[in-house]
Amino acid sequence: MDVSTQDRLADAFAEHRQRLSALAKKKLNPILLKRMSEEDVLSEAYVNAAKRLDYFAAHDDVPVYYKLRTILLQTICDIERRHLQAQGRDAYKELRVESCEFGVDGNADGNPCVGELPADITSPVSRVDRDERHAILRRALAAMPENDRAILVMRHFDGMGNAECAAALGLTEKAASIRYVRALERLQQKLVEVSCFRKN
Repeated sequence: MDVSTQDRLADAFAEHRQRLSALAKKKLNPILLKRMSEEDVLSEAYVNAAKRLDYFAAHDDVPVYYKLRTILLQTICDIERRHLQAQGRDAYKELRVESCEFGVDGNADGNPCVGELPADITSPVSRVDRDERHAILRRALAAMPENDRAILVMRHFDGMGNAECAAALGLTEKAASIRYVRALERLQQKLVEVSCFRKN
C-alpha cells in the first residue's frame, strides 16, 4: 500500500468531511435514513476509497473533492442496491413511529404517517419529457472537460454556493465564479450540439 497516498486520502477526507456528509444526507434515499446515518455512509465510502488508491492518486487535473464525491455516490448506489433491491425485510415498509400523529386511543388520527406519503405524482407524459431532458443534459455534461463538469455538478446538483465550490476546488471565489460562468457558456454550446436547444 502506498502510505503517502493513504495519508493524502485521510487528510483530504478530513478536509472535505463536512461537505461529503451534507452530500450523503442529500443523496441517500430517505427510506434508508431510517436504517443508517450519513456517517455510516461516509465510513463505507472511506473504505472504498482506500481500496482505490490508484484512482485517488491518478488524474491530477481532477479536483480531490470531485474524486471523493464520485466514490461517495458510487457507495450510495451500492448501499441502495443492497438495501432496496435485495431480498429480505423491505426498507420501503419500515415507518418511523415518531412521524405519525397518534390520538388518545393509540391509533393514528385517520392519517397514519402522512409524512411518509408522496406529495405529488408525476404524470407519465411529464416523466417522459423530464427523462428526455435529463438524458440530453447528461450527454452534454459528459462531453465537457472534467473541471467544467465538476463546478456545474457541484453548483446545480449538490447545491453548493460559489464560496463552497471555491474552497472545495482550492480556488479564490473570483476564480471559481469565472470558471462557473465559462462552464455555463460551454454547457450551452454543448446543448446546442447534442440537441435541438437553440440560443435565444
